[in-house]
Amino acid sequence: MSHNHQKKIAVINDFCGFGRCSIAAALPIISALKVQCCPLPTSILSNHTGFDSFYYTDFTAHMDAYIDEWAKMDLQFSGILTGFLGSPEQIDIVHRFLERFKTEQNVTVVDPVMGDYGKLYPTYSPDLAAQMGTLLPYADILTPNLTEACILTGTAYRPDMDGRELEKLCEKLHAMGPSKVVISGLERGEDLENFIYEAGKPSMAVREHKVGPCRSGTGDVFSSIIAADAVNGVELTESVRHASAFIAKVLRRTVELDLPKTDGLCFEEFLTEIRMNCEDSED
Repeated sequence: MSHNHQKKIAVINDFCGFGRCSIAAALPIISALKVQCCPLPTSILSNHTGFDSFYYTDFTAHMDAYIDEWAKMDLQFSGILTGFLGSPEQIDIVHRFLERFKTEQNVTVVDPVMGDYGKLYPTYSPDLAAQMGTLLPYADILTPNLTEACILTGTAYRPDMDGRELEKLCEKLHAMGPSKVVISGLERGEDLENFIYEAGKPSMAVREHKVGPCRSGTGDVFSSIIAADAVNGVELTESVRHASAFIAKVLRRTVELDLPKTDGLCFEEFLTEIRMNCEDSED
């Protein structure tokens, strides 16, 4: 008997009991797309750090032993998705994980969660951001926001970069490893844009109307759809359209329910519809 007859994605991220972000978002999204989600937690929180108060425990000391058990079972992953990593030790652990489990047959998506609006998050240092860049040679698909793309490449941040400038930015990222890059969440007036770069193909952008304020976990929903679609054989541009349209639909409902920004996206109400845009591409 083998554990490897079903497609699986290993998701390396923190776990929040409330707030719909990180693993709490990835697990239902990836599962709804007919891929088994295998979480590897980096930390455990009662609710995410956007709240005034939260309980937190670091899982770093347990991660290697956790991974060893997966190796004993000879688990093989169709995809690997990495998210927020909070220390040099965690980045080193992810290096070791990728050395063990990445193959030519699977796809690795790196979501380099480090900052926004031109600045690093308060918990991130420039040295830690530089170390995050060492994961790029393992990435098949990279999903930074504009701030993270600029930090990784040492480029001055400007929120109004045009298509030519974004393409040059993506070329720098491609030279660091990933053949595919999606710069997400670009604000374009009343729209949000995702800029898509694939080596050897013309770049393009996908836009959706912006609905309400930025909410916790939106990037996690986006990267989870991108990872599951990649495992399911969906072409990247179609996958970005899929993710963008799904998030826009969920945001409209979230605004209707008047949920606090900290509570994330009410994607549960639409999980039965999430596969509509990629049915034809799945096995």
